[in-house]
Amino acid sequence: MTKRLNPFVVSGKIPPEYFCDREKESAILEKALTNQLDVVLTSARRMGKTSLVDYVFDKPSISDDYVTVFVDILHTTTFREFILALGTAVFERVASRSDKLRRLFVTILKSLSTSFGYDPVQNTPTFNIRLGDINQPDYTLKEIFEYLEKVERRCLVVIDEFQQITRYPEKNVEALLRTHIQRLSNVNFVFSGSRRRLMEEIFFSSKRPFYQSARALRLEAIEKEKYYDFASRLFQQIGKKISTEAFNILYDTFWGVTFYIQRILKDAFAETIEGETCDTDMINNLIEDYIGENDSHLREQLAYITEIQKEVLYAIHEEWQARSISSASFTKKHSLRSPSSTQTAVLKLLEYDLITRRENVYSISDPLLSLWLDRR
Repeated sequence: MTKRLNPFVVSGKIPPEYFCDREKESAILEKALTNQLDVVLTSARRMGKTSLVDYVFDKPSISDDYVTVFVDILHTTTFREFILALGTAVFERVASRSDKLRRLFVTILKSLSTSFGYDPVQNTPTFNIRLGDINQPDYTLKEIFEYLEKVERRCLVVIDEFQQITRYPEKNVEALLRTHIQRLSNVNFVFSGSRRRLMEEIFFSSKRPFYQSARALRLEAIEKEKYYDFASRLFQQIGKKISTEAFNILYDTFWGVTFYIQRILKDAFAETIEGETCDTDMINNLIEDYIGENDSHLREQLAYITEIQKEVLYAIHEEWQARSISSASFTKKHSLRSPSSTQTAVLKLLEYDLITRRENVYSISDPLLSLWLDRR
């Protein structure tokens, strides 16, 4: 007997039949890339940027004619780490497609020629480069792009959490990348990021190298009605239901953030017996269970910030949408130490992505953290 799969996917690639909406966004991304435009893709965390890219890359217009590369640089802290992540991704996604492409990779990357491994069984080079092997990162970057230029198919490279480059100690990374990228004729990029303020500064400030170099695409929350129709249809396919009221509670509780909604729907689908309905009681219980499941993680997250940073975080949470946070009235209302110390704390909280700023209004970035703070 074949076991039914849970249709609410929360990890890995989402099959097209289980992909919710994003019709407009996927059309924009597909059109831009097939017309040789770079794209800057932004959204809040866990809103589905990677899933959207995967969905578009699986379309025949992309998969039949392009080689796609995905590089996540969130974990990188230096330019050398960036080069290692990029080089590894290019080798695995491009060079590994054939012996010819592998050997071309080794031939062009002369700066790493003494560091490649060798597979005697396959009679091919292997990419077992370590961070210490990258002694000329500027030159290695040039070689990687030179290699992509020689690949027979056009290449699409996604650099996820691109704003991370602003944290590197090296001061010329943006200018260096822009100089190389603007010379490429066989490669286009998707610069993906979850820190809207930083991404906007990189791409829309006239003082920065990447100014107006990419087509902007921002992911907002999927419309509530469309999301409910999608969820209800998947429940009904095997004789289950989810009430409108239950879904509305879920959507509003997590501010429309895709990952959290998908996770609770996954649990709800598993808990609902065929012929029965997922109601508000079940949704509320599953939400509470999920908050409890993440208790240790959230405690650990706050363990690394200072006492004054916690005080400011709690004050912003209490306000929901905090304005004039450097004012004397805000300081007095929340028993903070001083306007200047509040401003210093806010800069760190923004850096840690615990809060977000939109038109001088500050709020908690993560709905799960906000829920957890509600229960403290």
